[in-house]
Amino acid sequence: MIDIHCHILPGIDDGASSIEDSLEMARVASEEGIKTIIATPHHRNNQFTNKKEDILQHVEDLNKVLKQKNMPINILPGQEVRIFGEVLEDYEKGEILTLNHTKYLFIEFPSSSVPRYAERLLYDIQTQGIIPIIVHPERNKELQEKPDLMYKLVQNGALTQVTGASVCGYFGKKVKQFSEQLIEANLTHFIASDAHNTTTRTFKMSQALDEIEANFGSDYVYLFTENAELLIEDKNVYKEMPQPIRKKKKFLGIF
Repeated sequence: MIDIHCHILPGIDDGASSIEDSLEMARVASEEGIKTIIATPHHRNNQFTNKKEDILQHVEDLNKVLKQKNMPINILPGQEVRIFGEVLEDYEKGEILTLNHTKYLFIEFPSSSVPRYAERLLYDIQTQGIIPIIVHPERNKELQEKPDLMYKLVQNGALTQVTGASVCGYFGKKVKQFSEQLIEANLTHFIASDAHNTTTRTFKMSQALDEIEANFGSDYVYLFTENAELLIEDKNVYKEMPQPIRKKKKFLGIF
């Protein structure tokens, strides 16, 4: 299993605070069957700044320790970029890091809103051959209230990633319901942990995939697991289920 969103690098954001925490996260991930993790520390979120060069060094250092400890986890480089107007300028300066050096880039919105310039910026990002992945949209208040906006962003080419713990209900009933609606409406393409620790914000990947299989069928589990593999190989991911969606809801008011 591959986890494409995780805050496992020690001491650089609100994830693992020490190498011991990183090792404990790796141990828990391995127990869930996760073999590969993309480390995605926060960048430009008004609290943390983690530039590409620094992240690459931290990933190299952590992989060395994991190898010394004989832990069967491989860490790949990534970054969780809070949306800001100069993303492309900073990308050109070498400060922005795509996921495992692929064409895929994480973009995070503020928790309560979607900036007015988001639609245009996501378009501009794509004109540079980069595919933006909006992280945890199910936890964004404005998207919850205006799901038609989510639909528009995806129709315009953006991808999205829902958090496993959201699917399992750990962020509340409303977030769980919206997560399920996004899955059912073909508006999300990845399930990832967004794990920060092993207590309050842990992986829940296996539980989420089990729940998805129970509610939507094994084809959905295949879609999400296959997309993670395609992503790290820099290949095109599946954007829709191969068969018509079961029990499609009209919650968006656009079908």
